[in-house]
Amino acid sequence: MAFLFVLIVGLVAGTISGIVGTGSSIMLMPVLVYAYGPKEAVPIMAVASVMANFSRILAWWREVDWRACAAYSVTGIPAAVLGARTLLALPSHAVDLAIGIFLIAMVPVRHWLARHDLKANLWHLAVGGAVIGYLTGIVVSTGPLSVPLFLFYGLSKGAFLATEAASSLGLYFAKSVTFERFGALTGDVFMKGLIAGASLMSGAFIAKRFVLHLKPDVFRLLMDAIMVAAGLSMLWNATQSP
Repeated sequence: MAFLFVLIVGLVAGTISGIVGTGSSIMLMPVLVYAYGPKEAVPIMAVASVMANFSRILAWWREVDWRACAAYSVTGIPAAVLGARTLLALPSHAVDLAIGIFLIAMVPVRHWLARHDLKANLWHLAVGGAVIGYLTGIVVSTGPLSVPLFLFYGLSKGAFLATEAASSLGLYFAKSVTFERFGALTGDVFMKGLIAGASLMSGAFIAKRFVLHLKPDVFRLLMDAIMVAAGLSMLWNATQSP
């Protein structure tokens, strides 16, 4: 039943993230923690995130802004490796606690960013890549931070979805390689990640037809609800850890 639940939530999460550019990790992570525990769930989600971002790139290949992607990735990839190494040194309950607090905290941060008409250039993307990359290595998703960064750069719709996905792909791939190198990404964990990732990929292609029809207000409310619910779930898991 847990396996089937992961697939169903993965399909829904992949569809939503394919529409709004983020949310798959936020929705799927609590399910993976429940099914496999936090230490396995994080590398599983890293593999699944590589596949999910790759599917968004395939869906919007012609729209990728490669200059923005390079500026973000050149600092973000090494920072993600450092963050992933930090994560592996943390106890399981600390992982749950950190992810839960981060997800809930991102709700007011996102609203603060939305109230300011900020503009970003390539240098801002490089600085943001370093900060967000490190956080990506530690927590499961930094979409609430990376999404506004690319929007402030001036990207929208297909170009935004493709470029954010291409930039995140390098970070999650580096994170996965780090997990493998330090023994956290075993063959069994990798297969679980492939299965979860396949459901996310399917959702991304389903989502393409809905991208132009989503109302911004609905998206914002949906993301706030998802992040608070997922964060509370992670905090609950942390209180149950020995």
